[in-house]
Amino acid sequence: MDWIHSGVSTAVPRNAGQECADYLNPKWRIIESILALSFAGWLIYTCYPKLSLPKRIYVRKDSNERRTLLVLMCIVLGLEIGYKFSTKTVIFLLNPCHITTAIQIYMLAAKPSKIVTALFRFHLNLMNGPVLAYMFPETDTRILPLERSVYWIQHGLMFVVPYHLLRLGGEFNIEDTWDMSWCGVSYGINLIYHFVVLQGFSIPTKVNLNHMLCPAILDPFESQLYRSAAVAHQAIMCPLLCKLYSSIATYCKKVQSARVTP
Repeated sequence: MDWIHSGVSTAVPRNAGQECADYLNPKWRIIESILALSFAGWLIYTCYPKLSLPKRIYVRKDSNERRTLLVLMCIVLGLEIGYKFSTKTVIFLLNPCHITTAIQIYMLAAKPSKIVTALFRFHLNLMNGPVLAYMFPETDTRILPLERSVYWIQHGLMFVVPYHLLRLGGEFNIEDTWDMSWCGVSYGINLIYHFVVLQGFSIPTKVNLNHMLCPAILDPFESQLYRSAAVAHQAIMCPLLCKLYSSIATYCKKVQSARVTP
């Protein structure tokens, strides 16, 4: 199974290795995980009953742009998968931005349904991924041809796809601005993915998946509480970005429609 993580570089600081794995106190790691998962469970338990979806029939306005985006996203994700296999770092495909890209590919290709609407609303709460990727880029381990370029292109397309889907309408619609139920459930699922899946793979492999083992070099909250700080500030950032992105995209859609309408 060395093709999964044997190529992960330990020379890059905070990327992998025993020092990174030993950063957190083991007892505190367990306590912190229990607290984070309890918070996630409370969010889902509280917000899930409040979720709602439109009852009307979904009608998609198909477009050549959608097909173009689908092809581009498939090429980008395919290149990322190829890079990871060729460098024996397949484990990094578990990082949230790759999962979000896969969700966007599914939405671009899937037939209209309530599941697609739910996924669309859910994934709007994952826009913190590309934002953080641009603010704190980590490209030191990308050494293959065009590998760094693909990094920027992938995260850029992650911003473009939701806007285009919202323009298509139909099943791609959003909840009311002040409805926070989708934000709560989405963030709860996000926390479970980090503290169960990513941490579950990080500990035995000593690979720092999305910084679940040790903080980034530029992390301003570097301490034993850096993950708790991340849970707190991302609980604000995720819904804020979701609502801000949705509001701006909706406004741009209305402006564009007004210009097209004679």
